[in-house]
Amino acid sequence: MAVRSVPGEASVALPEAGEKLFAPSAARNLEPIADLLAQIAPQPGRGEAPRPRALEIASGTGQHIVGFARRCPHLDWYPSDVDPARLASITAYSAESGCTNIAPARQLDATEGPWPEDMAAFDLIVLCNLLHLISTPEAKALIRGAADHLAPGGRFVIYGPFMRAGELTSEGDRAFHTKLSSHDPEVGYKDDFDVMDWLQASGLEMAEVIEMPANNLALVARRSS
Repeated sequence: MAVRSVPGEASVALPEAGEKLFAPSAARNLEPIADLLAQIAPQPGRGEAPRPRALEIASGTGQHIVGFARRCPHLDWYPSDVDPARLASITAYSAESGCTNIAPARQLDATEGPWPEDMAAFDLIVLCNLLHLISTPEAKALIRGAADHLAPGGRFVIYGPFMRAGELTSEGDRAFHTKLSSHDPEVGYKDDFDVMDWLQASGLEMAEVIEMPANNLALVARRSS
């Protein structure tokens, strides 16, 4: 993933105790995203069936992965990020949480394919607040990588701000998109219909489009069984 120039408020991570970082936006949106995941997450198998596996792409500070692991304790969660400082923060949050269903944080640039061969298929893949901070080619590559590593019947959830049928639907969104693209013309809000087309072109089926707080969307795609 290319190093992108974005306004400071687009990706705020403030120092906390030790190696932990704190993102105010992650604290604000954790509960509604975790509630959504609890509704659509795969259920545990019967008998000796393996536990479902969930990957978070670009886990950032680690606040989300701990919240998701607590909200969906029947899943084994796999955090990832490309930035060493954020990987350290994820590790610190995970250790402090005491959750036993969080795997060690893995360095992964999800925009570069193919993904590492030792990454098995996941029953759930989650991406929050990243598409508007990367270019269209990077977004398409990320979606292809996720589709390639989604198990049959698995779901891919993309949460964040989007254009709606080519339109920015609030003053806040228009201002933020303009600020992003003025820093880097290759980034900015992606259109919801374009992203759905990219998901389908990668072999996934659209399952749901869910309105979320603060004018965000959750696009939920599914790999057929």
